[in-house]
Amino acid sequence: MRASRGAPDPARAELDAEILDWMREAEWREDEGRFERLALALFAFQFEHCAAYRSFCEGRGRAPGRVRSWRDVPPVPSGAFKELALRCFPAERTVVSFRTSGTATSARGALHLDTLELYEGSLLPSFRRHLLPDLPAGERVLLLVLAPPPEEAPDSSLTHMFAVAIRELGAPGSAFQVKAGELAADRVLRDLREAEASGTPVVLCGTAFAFVHLLDELERRGVRAALPSGSRLMETGGFKGRSRELSRAELYADLAEALGVPESRMLNQYGMTELGSQFYDSVLLQPGEPRRKLAPPWTRVAIVDPRNGAGVRVGETGAIVVVDLANTGSVLAIQTADVGRALRDGFEVLGREPGAEQRGCSIAADELLRANP
Repeated sequence: MRASRGAPDPARAELDAEILDWMREAEWREDEGRFERLALALFAFQFEHCAAYRSFCEGRGRAPGRVRSWRDVPPVPSGAFKELALRCFPAERTVVSFRTSGTATSARGALHLDTLELYEGSLLPSFRRHLLPDLPAGERVLLLVLAPPPEEAPDSSLTHMFAVAIRELGAPGSAFQVKAGELAADRVLRDLREAEASGTPVVLCGTAFAFVHLLDELERRGVRAALPSGSRLMETGGFKGRSRELSRAELYADLAEALGVPESRMLNQYGMTELGSQFYDSVLLQPGEPRRKLAPPWTRVAIVDPRNGAGVRVGETGAIVVVDLANTGSVLAIQTADVGRALRDGFEVLGREPGAEQRGCSIAADELLRANP
């Protein structure tokens, strides 16, 4: 997959370079002035270069010069990515289109990219900082991924994220563990047994319901594991599937019993196909502190009243809006279909908005694996 095709607009190239520099800084630090300046410059660029977004903003009386803060940048509902090609570059420059998972409806949202630099520039430091905070520089880890490989899911942003993590951080033996729509159960169990025997810590990643299918397979075979100290789990996606429903607490308790990994070393990743950045639980980076989602400094997460878009107070619930500087080629502000709660220095995801379409990578994984018992 090519990282880029042709030269971007000079103004866009300048923004991309500055945002990439921020992502590559070794020390993360909040810089409100820097974020404000880049967000407003990116909003002006996207207003000019994406006709659909410009119409959306004009309908709300928002335009460069009138918008004084990132908080006032109009967020596009995530569902709009199903209806419109929200890109700020000519279609022929597209190098990849990531698509949302299939659902009860046939429409799938799409994030079109003309470069993977910012996408990968955002995902790698976030993945490493939150999932591998104790990994020495230059050291690699055994990454076992309960997801299909890129050749089987070329339009999955989640699969691409895992592929980049394996490429940049994975030790020999790191691999995808879903093949041809089936959990490669024999291979997973072999790899887990080998890690247990050698004392090699494992980083086990996948969607919530891919973990459910692993638990079901372990139960069917009557086996359990005791993964070495230092092992950890990362799950993503929701907890509501087509086959059954469970809570995060139930899933984590079952995984702890089956794999020997304490719940304090399990974390959730919150991400969306429409976004270039992801958000992780704080438990490995800040052990002993309350579990919450942390945001990289080139993003902002606002919890708003869905009726009028006004921000709510810390501790109150509302719709989750993400402003993400990694989205230079589409739109930087997105209103999700999720409900959250603002916390002191992070946020909590509470679930889907009432009546929101039950879609997502976790449900897709559940359906895929159930279709291949």
